[in-house]
Amino acid sequence: MPTIEQPSHQDDEFAERYAFAKRVALDAAGRAMAFYARRSSLIVEHKGGDLQDVVSIADQDVEAFIRGELARHFPDDGIIGEEGGSDGLQARCIWVIDPIDGTACFLNGLHNWCVSIGLMVDGEPLLGAIADPNHDELFHGFIGRGAFVNDTPLQAHRASHVREGLVGVGTTHRPGKENFLPFISRLLDDGGMFLRNGSGALMTAYVAAGRLIGYYETHLKSWDCLAGLVLVREAGGRSNDFLRGDGLLGGNPYLVAAPGVYEQMAAMVGPSLDSP
Repeated sequence: MPTIEQPSHQDDEFAERYAFAKRVALDAAGRAMAFYARRSSLIVEHKGGDLQDVVSIADQDVEAFIRGELARHFPDDGIIGEEGGSDGLQARCIWVIDPIDGTACFLNGLHNWCVSIGLMVDGEPLLGAIADPNHDELFHGFIGRGAFVNDTPLQAHRASHVREGLVGVGTTHRPGKENFLPFISRLLDDGGMFLRNGSGALMTAYVAAGRLIGYYETHLKSWDCLAGLVLVREAGGRSNDFLRGDGLLGGNPYLVAAPGVYEQMAAMVGPSLDSP
């Protein structure tokens, strides 16, 4: 394992929150797994009439657990959650959480789901933890301290062309979906190949781990990627300016990639990458 530089005062100040994020992500993932074992009995609702955008009692219970832990340990911090909305956004520290990212996979017995907990400080992502209980993996990182899966350091892929690896992709019924098929066409024309696993947080973590060379989503929400952005940056990857404009609350087009293919992928996305 590489030598970690002596932490700065800010690192010391937020070390407790880093340990908290890792612990609570694991505890929340264990809680979610108990629901996963009896998923056929869960009550499921559809958000806004969208049959693909689902929420279960498991999502609500796990988010309530995370919020409760935050209220006990860091009551003055703000929070943005997928199910419970936002509160305390004037605070210096804002937690951005997704209790179960990949709910459709969760409910259908697929293993592509996780718990994602990220922290923003002074408007910038500082640390994150993504717990995948199906594979016993905890992805975590802290700006300036590196990124890891369990205890193994993460490193973005060394690819210099999209044909050298797999690209994660995703879209929804939200605005921006019209850019999806043109991107896929350009990727295939350049000899690349793609996959969609249903969890933006996991696909972002996989870019940081070098398992994917990049990941493009036509429109993503902050709770799906805030934690992962820390991992990608610490692993040497690149990202677009996702938080610009109303990105934190409203979401934006999203691209993360290994440094050697970022520009190639950005060109495939085109002007829409910088549009709201």
